[in-house]
Amino acid sequence: MTDQDFAGLRALVTGGASGIGLAAARKLAARGATIARLDLVAGPDEPGTYSVIGDVSDAGSVARAVAEAVGLLGGLDIVVNNAGIGAQGTVEDNSDEEWRRVLDVNVVGMARVAREALPYLRQSSHAAIVNTCSIAATAGLPRRALYSASKGAVLSLTLAMAADHLREGIRVNCVNPGTADTPWVGRLLAAAADPEGERAALERRQPQGRLVSADEVAEAIAYLAGPLAGSTTGVALAVDGGMSGLRLAPR
Repeated sequence: MTDQDFAGLRALVTGGASGIGLAAARKLAARGATIARLDLVAGPDEPGTYSVIGDVSDAGSVARAVAEAVGLLGGLDIVVNNAGIGAQGTVEDNSDEEWRRVLDVNVVGMARVAREALPYLRQSSHAAIVNTCSIAATAGLPRRALYSASKGAVLSLTLAMAADHLREGIRVNCVNPGTADTPWVGRLLAAAADPEGERAALERRQPQGRLVSADEVAEAIAYLAGPLAGSTTGVALAVDGGMSGLRLAPR
């Protein structure tokens, strides 16, 4: 790997205005890629990066945004399907409308973006899709029924897409973060009755004793999207401080 191993590659990052998406966009740009960040709002103005306004829950908006991104970039080699929203509660707590909204953004949104991007990815000699999944896809977490269901679907979608498009030269993988220190988690903590206590509880849930950073997830995304991962497809890469596989004795 070189510091510019993404030189000449063009990447579309959804949900790229903040959090994991912004960290991934910056990581790829620092290593030579040209980036289009698709989000509901424009992110910070940074070299080698374009902001494209779009809504992954709207098929027409996605079609326009992907076409605009490809026009700005001059083609497309990498898609980071990161846009998503959260949900809390048991199956008793979320309405049908909320179920439809979260599944529409977190699952169908990824399908919409991929559907529009695939014709361009087929023209690339380095084509990769990385979906942002979650530890919630593989571990039972309390009060995350809807969110977990959406991320379980993302995991299955990733495997199916990897099988469908491997022989077209398109690799598809996903990254499974543990509880990450992102703006969404920050908003949840700020709304809690005891923010400091809630944060400490989340940190204790991670075997390594702290939250995952957005940069750590971005590094995993860069590996999965990168030129040296040519034999890596259909993989769910955990970045969770050991949460999915380790069973440590209580402190």
